[in-house]
Amino acid sequence: MRLSSMADYAVVTMSAAARHCGGLRVSAAQLAEETGLPVPTVQKLVSRLTAAGLLRSSRGVGGGLKLARPAAAITLADIIEAVEGPIALTPCVDDARHECALDASCTVKPHWGVVGAAVRGALAEVPLTRLAENARLAETVR
Repeated sequence: MRLSSMADYAVVTMSAAARHCGGLRVSAAQLAEETGLPVPTVQKLVSRLTAAGLLRSSRGVGGGLKLARPAAAITLADIIEAVEGPIALTPCVDDARHECALDASCTVKPHWGVVGAAVRGALAEVPLTRLAENARLAETVR
């Protein structure tokens, strides 16, 4: 199981934004420079993260980006779901999707929801503050 590159980059971008928490607003270009990600990628992520209510964007003088709520109230699960959608390990846990030939007779299907909830629960236990702090520690060691 792997996260997509975009989900990984969203976590990196949000960690960088969290390091500006309480300070001046930051631009997508600044976040791109700090993270080493391409500006178009960060702009795309900022759009998704803003739509998900994790970032707040304002235009004009003094405009830019800031966290929409405190970093401690944003989790790894929130960030991943903003980019990937609901956390589900298999498509069959979505009742609206019937892509599997075994759907009607599968004995494992009832268990995937429990597993998915456990994975989401583990991701929800990691606040953005911890991710941003780990990044600060890594920068100090360099």
